[in-house]
Amino acid sequence: MKSQIVTFLIKCPDQKGLVAKITSFFYEKGFNILSCQQYVNSIEDMYFMRIRLNAEGTNISKSDLEESFSNLAEPLDFDWSVNYGDKKQNVAIMVSHTSHNLYDLLERYKEGSLNCNVKMIISNHDKLRHIADMFEVPYYYLPVTKETKLAQESQVVELLDSNNIDLVIMARYMQILSSEFINHYPERIINIHHSFLPAFQGANPYKKAYERGVKLIGATAHYATEDLDEGPIIEQDVKPVTHESTPTTLKRIGADIEKLVLARAVKCHLNNQIIVSGNRAIVFPEAGE
Repeated sequence: MKSQIVTFLIKCPDQKGLVAKITSFFYEKGFNILSCQQYVNSIEDMYFMRIRLNAEGTNISKSDLEESFSNLAEPLDFDWSVNYGDKKQNVAIMVSHTSHNLYDLLERYKEGSLNCNVKMIISNHDKLRHIADMFEVPYYYLPVTKETKLAQESQVVELLDSNNIDLVIMARYMQILSSEFINHYPERIINIHHSFLPAFQGANPYKKAYERGVKLIGATAHYATEDLDEGPIIEQDVKPVTHESTPTTLKRIGADIEKLVLARAVKCHLNNQIIVSGNRAIVFPEAGE
């Protein structure tokens, strides 16, 4: 195997000797361990590990490595994945008519702080095409109505699959995705919403928040699941506000928080820092990447 960074994500029932068995395995295969992060959920008796390895100097192929690791993993009941860091993930951004998250993601992408290929922008409105043109990203306008929803989703799926999309980002795509769509991309759709949910659902949540005199506003990024806005949470943030805040200032502050939260969540996913367990996301911090 050529010199590259290899990342393993592992979850399994907690048991004695896991660290010794795993690290000994990689030592015997000639890998240098760059970082080893672990977490034990004592309530559910589950163990989680993220281990990053330098493959320089190893004489093992990817297929042989995976077969050998499977032999270790099976009796220990590992649920595991491996990423070789040799290709960037292909990303699609879905958006409706709100631009702040889209601008921010594309700017970070062009500056190289998001390690991916943004292959396309998909929207049910034609309002934001100029942003796609500015960043030279293909823009697909696919309008949708209640009557055409399934047909439009089929078009979206065809676009995503034909372009080998690895991650879908809902950057304020104001449509409820069907169960069939979501289940086609498990743990591969990241959504962003204001943290007023579920208290302030529907139109104009910042006006409703103002009327209630909220003292904190924020945002939540999570994986999309069939249960609307209840998928595994990846990242959250909040900011205090006061009675002097107007609906307009609340909206502006909320947009700033959304951008940061969504970008952090996307980066964690692209960096293979996340293990999903049930409806919880175990998010390991960056370890000197």
